Amino acid sequence: MSTSRENTKYEPKSTSSKTSYALIGVGLAVVVAVVGGILWQMFKPLPPIDDSVLAENASFIVGERTAPETIDVFEDFRCPHCKAFEANSGAKIQAKVTEGKLRVRYHVLNILDGESKSGDFSSRGAGAILCVARNDNRDVFWKLHSQLFAKAESDPSNYDIAGLAAAAGATPATQKCISGGALVGEAREMADASAGQLRNSTREGVVTPRVLSAGTIVENLDDKAAWLDDLIANPPKS
Repeated sequence: MSTSRENTKYEPKSTSSKTSYALIGVGLAVVVAVVGGILWQMFKPLPPIDDSVLAENASFIVGERTAPETIDVFEDFRCPHCKAFEANSGAKIQAKVTEGKLRVRYHVLNILDGESKSGDFSSRGAGAILCVARNDNRDVFWKLHSQLFAKAESDPSNYDIAGLAAAAGATPATQKCISGGALVGEAREMADASAGQLRNSTREGVVTPRVLSAGTIVENLDDKAAWLDDLIANPPKS
């Protein structure tokens, strides 16, 4: 006679119990919280542009304080679009500065360090510009600025950059500063501060080249230098 293996007292637990509903509710709450947190990060109000931070962290400033228009130019020497921007607008910017119509605060960033073989060309280029700012005039800056874009793909060493600076008319003090990488660390800190301000101006993150006027993004930079004429004719209200 076989013995039944059936347990007559066993009752399967209902999958629609209050406990299951509670767990589902907790799960949904977690999902909502996570999604809500992501959306808040995406759309939270950004702090306003701090002009004093921009002024203090510009790698080089050209133009008179009395110029009717001041712009902040954000570049990276390893950025091909920045190289194109320099080719299209560099001469026009210089002309407007010379005419007294424009003051320019250049911010040399280092977001593309990893694109160079050395892994730090953008930072070293920024350091070189800072050395020029401490010792030389705007003519030396403009010449070295142009040469650094021209030589970016060859990833010149500090010694090579010092040679470019010498050819541009830099003082021996500047050449020594560049060859020794004396201001690269400080240039990185300034680049970080400038990038932070740029990030506050747009939700697109840090993109170069970028121009700000009174904290507002200037559009159509690829339209040769027409953007500059339009800006000077119709400056944004601060």
